Amino acid sequence: MKETIISLLENAIATLKQQGTLPADTSPTIKVDPTRDKAHGDYATNLALMLAKPAGKKPRELAKALIAALPHSDAVEKVEIAGPGFVNFFAATDAAAQVVREVLDSGDTFGRSLVGRGQKVQVEFVSANPTGPLHVGHGRGAAIGDCICRLLEATGHDVTREFYYNDAGAQIANLALSVQARAKGLTPDDASWPEDGYRGDYITEVANDYLAGETVHADDRHVAAKADPEDLDAIRDFAVAWLRREQDLDLKAFGVSFDVYFLESSLYREGKVEEAVERLVANGHTYEREGALWLRTTRFGDDKDRVMRKSDGSYTYFLPDVAYHLNKWQRGYTTVINEQGADHHSTVTRVRAGLQALEAGIPQGWPDYVLHQMVMVTRSGVEVKLSKRAGSYVTVRDLIDEVGRDATRFFLAARRADSQLTFDIDLARSQSNDNPVYYVQYAHARVCSMLRKAEAQELGFDHDLAMVSLGRLEEDQEKAVMNRLARYPEVVDHAAACREPQQVAQYLLDLSAEFHSCYNAVKVMVEDDELRNARLALGLATRQVLRNGLDLLGVSAPEEM
Repeated sequence: MKETIISLLENAIATLKQQGTLPADTSPTIKVDPTRDKAHGDYATNLALMLAKPAGKKPRELAKALIAALPHSDAVEKVEIAGPGFVNFFAATDAAAQVVREVLDSGDTFGRSLVGRGQKVQVEFVSANPTGPLHVGHGRGAAIGDCICRLLEATGHDVTREFYYNDAGAQIANLALSVQARAKGLTPDDASWPEDGYRGDYITEVANDYLAGETVHADDRHVAAKADPEDLDAIRDFAVAWLRREQDLDLKAFGVSFDVYFLESSLYREGKVEEAVERLVANGHTYEREGALWLRTTRFGDDKDRVMRKSDGSYTYFLPDVAYHLNKWQRGYTTVINEQGADHHSTVTRVRAGLQALEAGIPQGWPDYVLHQMVMVTRSGVEVKLSKRAGSYVTVRDLIDEVGRDATRFFLAARRADSQLTFDIDLARSQSNDNPVYYVQYAHARVCSMLRKAEAQELGFDHDLAMVSLGRLEEDQEKAVMNRLARYPEVVDHAAACREPQQVAQYLLDLSAEFHSCYNAVKVMVEDDELRNARLALGLATRQVLRNGLDLLGVSAPEEM
């Protein structure tokens, strides 16, 4: 319907140009939006307000001219002027109802498109250090990142999911020392416990499995423990593999998988970090000061230059990030999206500056970033901070065990990434309309229940009769549901383009609200066969779109609640 109205307005503009009412070079961007108040129609445009000045007319006067120039369309029942010059469109019932046919014909593919034209996109997300179980912040990154991938795939992109393992550096060294200390019988309360050591119970689990000579089977490696508490290298390899396996299991329980696992250590092993340094030096973007090697990132928009190699010869963390992203570019990913925590905000400018300094043909502003804010978990209004197994934070597994995968995913993906999130465990567990995931899933289950009742009364759905009777859907509540259904493809396209899965979550809440209102106001099981089947068709279309949208969020669509 929206595309139909835009086409009608384009024709009206062409007519007004021919008449001399509008300048010949007029080429406005036509914006048509759903109305908030159905008394003002189904869709509205501010086009007359935009064009009034170039036309030399008052907005309402130009609105009248626009309406007069609109071609006839069976899809539009009437057009009105509102306020200072808004043009409101009322959709004809028959035209609005055709979305029901389209949804039922398209099924699982309704809302999907080929707008991405097979473009390769790499999405890096989670990328947690293998030093402990995944915390709730990683969970938010997993939910948002996976939903972004699903949205991009739904819009025709060729998506690669990538997990970057920081398996080198000081944190990994501290992990190895912590496991070694535990393997030697020390506890975190002992004075000789490593100063920056990890204290969660999982360290004990790693140490016990190491001493027992266990073999860890992770996604990309198999490591057998040497059971020697003095062999720090063997402990490190075993501990990293052990925690990678645990993180993989957590992610699988969360419904998240990856195509590529990229190891930071490979950048050093294959000389990629040193190659990046040599290239930056050769390009004349570095200098030495006080024994350290600096990169002139201020040439590329940073607020100050950054150290690449410290005076002790070790590299700062952003240099391997630059080498890693050069590798992404060399692998042919012209579109890269990094979903990370807001604590990575300071690295965005540095990494982009480093990539420009490489002079490798990488465009400015590459890669894209989606940064999520922190998550606070509460129970009974009180913040939950500790997990015994992790030692100092709430884990993803804690949340899944408490409220289930569906609620965890929906809650973590249903808010803008750049907004702080309070995860209310009590709300997520409640079976009430205040619980957003329950509210949406209940709408889906309600349609299933409605169809079971029809079957029980031997009034099964007649598809052919329903299709010729869609014009009978004349109630305001029915029109509201149909108009909402028609917006779904646009929501998917926009959410994918903006990398904002919360738009889909909000749409599902709005559709559920429209459907619940319609269900309570309009009787479905009437004696009139045509009307009953048309209303059942509307329910089936609603169920289909709810299922499609929930799938984009990685949430199930139950048939019973």
